[in-house]
Amino acid sequence: MSEKIQTIPIAKPWMGEAEAEAARRPIMTGWVTQGPEVAAFEQEFATYVGSNHACAVSNCTTALHLALLAVGVKPGDEVITVSHSYIATANSIRYCGATPVFVDIEPQTYNINPMLIEDAITSATKAILVVHQIGMPCDLSAILQIARSHNLPVIEDAACAIGSEILWDGNWEKIGKAHGDIVCFSFHPRKIISTGDGGMLTTNNPEFDQQFRLWRQHGMSIPDTVRHGAKQVIFESYPMLGYNYRMTDIQAAVGREQLKRLPEIVERRRYLAQKYQQLLADIPGLKLPTEPTWAKSNWQSFCVRLPETSDQVQVMQMMLDAGVSTRRGIMCTHREPAYQQEAWSCGVKQNSCDCQPGSCQRLIESEQAQDKAIILPLFHQMTEEEQNRVVEVLQAACRV
Repeated sequence: MSEKIQTIPIAKPWMGEAEAEAARRPIMTGWVTQGPEVAAFEQEFATYVGSNHACAVSNCTTALHLALLAVGVKPGDEVITVSHSYIATANSIRYCGATPVFVDIEPQTYNINPMLIEDAITSATKAILVVHQIGMPCDLSAILQIARSHNLPVIEDAACAIGSEILWDGNWEKIGKAHGDIVCFSFHPRKIISTGDGGMLTTNNPEFDQQFRLWRQHGMSIPDTVRHGAKQVIFESYPMLGYNYRMTDIQAAVGREQLKRLPEIVERRRYLAQKYQQLLADIPGLKLPTEPTWAKSNWQSFCVRLPETSDQVQVMQMMLDAGVSTRRGIMCTHREPAYQQEAWSCGVKQNSCDCQPGSCQRLIESEQAQDKAIILPLFHQMTEEEQNRVVEVLQAACRV
């Protein structure tokens, strides 16, 4: 009987005894929800990215929701963003009652095309929500120049981009320093570091940070940490509508250990990405990801565009049959059934769009990226043997 092939996963969190022991700390103290571990994680995270403030929340979707609320997005407004992103990006806009206005991407980086933003701005535009897709920084310099000329705030969806860097005024700076107004991160297991689930908002605006802290805990005027430590009886009040968007201390304790691992994780992933670039260079028609000279990706994912003659589903199935997991190119929200009912726009003014359901002529690069790209396995513990196997299997699949 032949030995069963061990499937190479698309991703794998790097955790160990340090995280297990960290989770034990809040469990043994009895303070397991938002408390001292969360506060410490926030401070350490802010220091790492170079921001003035960091506020932990339950996940990146809730972070995006709060960021949009903070800059004043409300029903009837428009927010410029991309369809080519996980559906949570657009959903967070709809949570506010606003309409996502989708702009197409650059095919080389899979990020929003700055040259298309200005034409999508209307009197209803309230904010620009950009995505650092699969860890690759978008062109913040160009985007911010446009945003500032129209007095529009910029929110960065950096769900995948912890550890990524951008060249800013001659210095390499971390995504999260809030080059725009607010940055939102994810700690889902599919990301570079994980707390099981969780999110973080970073900003240099103290008013935004104060608002996040109120909203994430039901709008409670006095945090639990203050009330429980008080020497006199005090009562909290609820002056505004809030949400239950808290992170637990168990998650934060794990996150603190993950943050210590982050530099090593990013270094390893950059090495593996460079190896992929070398190993895949000779596959005819295969297009490899492009890293601009002003950007350093954390390589949260390694996305390749298949040769024109290759069928995406066939290639992925062949690779899966050979024991290699892949994922399709990043989804396009406007193609999803939910957005056949939800409001959205492709930036065409005065309702002149002639697009069909599930297909938009003005989002052609986004659609082609979804249909022709696949994501290859990449994780910290990946061995050279595993990476060579991925390349061999992809080569064989592309020849069919």
